[in-house]
Amino acid sequence: MPTTTRPTHRLLRSSFVDLLVGPHGIDRYLELIRPNLTVVDARAEVVAVRHQTPRSVTLTLRPNAAFGGFTAGQFLRVGVEIDGVRRTRTFSPASSEHARDGRLELTITQRDGGLVTRHLRERVGPGTILHLDARGRGEFVLPDDRPERLVLISGGSGITPVLSMLRTLAEEGATDRVTFIHYARTREDFLYRAEVEALEGVDARFIATREGGARLSADDLAGADCVAVCGPPPLIEAARELAPGHVLAETFSPPTVTVAGEHATGTIRFTASGTEAQIVTGTLLEQAEAAGLTPEYGCRMGICHTCTCRKAAGAVKNIRTGEVSDEDDEDIQLCVSVPVGDVALTL
Repeated sequence: MPTTTRPTHRLLRSSFVDLLVGPHGIDRYLELIRPNLTVVDARAEVVAVRHQTPRSVTLTLRPNAAFGGFTAGQFLRVGVEIDGVRRTRTFSPASSEHARDGRLELTITQRDGGLVTRHLRERVGPGTILHLDARGRGEFVLPDDRPERLVLISGGSGITPVLSMLRTLAEEGATDRVTFIHYARTREDFLYRAEVEALEGVDARFIATREGGARLSADDLAGADCVAVCGPPPLIEAARELAPGHVLAETFSPPTVTVAGEHATGTIRFTASGTEAQIVTGTLLEQAEAAGLTPEYGCRMGICHTCTCRKAAGAVKNIRTGEVSDEDDEDIQLCVSVPVGDVALTL
């Protein structure tokens, strides 16, 4: 439920009020009353925590009035305070975009060595305040004209945006010709199985890949008007090869760095910090971190744009698209760019 009424919310967001309260802005004063009582910064309070599997946590969030919603399949940048430092990562809500109570559900699987995912799984409880994007981001969404025959496919943690699509369709009464296929490493890793299998009209299949589960086949996609798939690159490639119709796809796996040889020599100048480093293997984000810098980032795979940085000079290659750009004074994504010769970045 919103923490302020709409007219009050509009007034508090106005430039007039901002001028009256001085340089810190209205949110800095409202949060002294209650951390979630902000009108510009979108925040959410954790109201419930549950563990569906040993490696995951499901958080139910109550966003404040500054949050503007999302479309099923989109992601949000989520910030959490860890030892006094705000860490931001990207997660896709698993809830329906039509959720009547306005609450969000995030299901997060702990990554090996993942500081934020481990903290969220082990340390976050009811009452914790998380920071959110004002609205959902990303183009992995269903067409406005819903497909007549839809196949939803997910692998691992890719289930969350696909489940959001399924829940949204269920609230629209449009699940009678939907196939839902989820791949996980073992049965122990299955998320939301009971809920999905209970949905009327949905052909639900949960497959454990390490327990002899079948691979995706042409029969799975036969007659589909649209296929929406989220998971590792091999799963997406298989869907694109087999699907007879339109394929929507998103991956949570970072792209592979393939640039080497003469394309990976030279110097990177970080102009704002006055640091220089020799080019080594890895993305510009990884090389900046190796040089002792701490640029902001979210997904580390070119989706969220949190790591966007101004390139002052030099050439870089986008490892997702293969495109090389040598324009001066352009914005690039550090996590999916590698240097091609000398580069200067405003970091």
